[in-house]
Amino acid sequence: MESYIMEEFKGGCDCNLREGMVVGIGNPLLDISVMVDDDFLNKYDLKPNDAVMAEKKHRPLYKELTDNYTPEYIAGGSVQNTMRVAQWVLKKPKVCCYFGCVGNDDYAKILRDKAEQDGVNVLYQVSEQKPTGTCAVLLTSEGNCRSLCANLAAAQLFTADHIEKPECKAVIQNAKVFYSSGFFLAVSPQAMLSIAKQSLEKNLIFSLNVSAPFVVEFYKKELEEVMPYVDILFGNEIELITFAKFFKLKGQTTQEIALEIAALPYLNKTRERVVVVTQSSEPVLLVDKGQATFIPVKPLKQEQIKDTNGAGDAFTGGFLSQIVRGRPLKECIQCGIYAAAYVIQHSGCSFTTPSDFKPEP
Repeated sequence: MESYIMEEFKGGCDCNLREGMVVGIGNPLLDISVMVDDDFLNKYDLKPNDAVMAEKKHRPLYKELTDNYTPEYIAGGSVQNTMRVAQWVLKKPKVCCYFGCVGNDDYAKILRDKAEQDGVNVLYQVSEQKPTGTCAVLLTSEGNCRSLCANLAAAQLFTADHIEKPECKAVIQNAKVFYSSGFFLAVSPQAMLSIAKQSLEKNLIFSLNVSAPFVVEFYKKELEEVMPYVDILFGNEIELITFAKFFKLKGQTTQEIALEIAALPYLNKTRERVVVVTQSSEPVLLVDKGQATFIPVKPLKQEQIKDTNGAGDAFTGGFLSQIVRGRPLKECIQCGIYAAAYVIQHSGCSFTTPSDFKPEP
């Protein structure tokens, strides 16, 4: 499992790290995190370990959280979290840059301050029309399960012309790795496709996270358009099963489905698509060059787990921190496992100590 990145970055020498090498584009959201019970989820037709966009039936949820609970407000948004984690591992400021849309309000200031404190170069589009988006993070089973209900608000107002601004174009032109979430297909597939095409033209890396089953179901057309450009696809076992259903794949097992996805039409003729599948505490599945490999995960004890929210974001952040360093795919996954294990022992996607990742033999 050799390095997947360009020749000039093989070997993992941090002297090659430069500002703006990793670009993320997604939905910046302020997380409203609360421990609830199953009755609360049932009341709003929500499920543990699911992620949905807020509908009319969910609107009272946010007021109930602030009126009847003591929520914790945490800087969030899937891709922004991933960029923050990658920076935490890399340590060199501004290697990662982030695009997304926020409102002109205090929530946006919290998000920006947190991301910049963690070293991310933030280039927000600011909307006067709607407030900064929020995400209800509903924890159950002592924090082992989390249900996400996102009210995108200003995040859904991102427009493709933002990435054409001089400061954004300069970042994109200097980048080596791009990352987005399936959630963003509901906002600006045009912007995602534009970045994906530029990545292909320069033989760079464009990576995408499926993010949630509903993405495959409701944004299948948009996903079909961008998939030929996807060099690395991330997902979990539930998302892959949903992918197989709506894309009419033949595979029955996660491994069979991942191999099929890797073989779907792909425009880059210099390499093959990589698929990475997380399976909670079970081994991570890697498909590379038509071969499936399982990377073991060391399970945490129940008393070590505080909050599983952000585990997937942390995994991709750890992975990208190593892919940009030119490390082998096995090490990229090991760092993803390390970052996810660290984050779920903390509240939200946060860090209290410096990263000390060391690859295993």
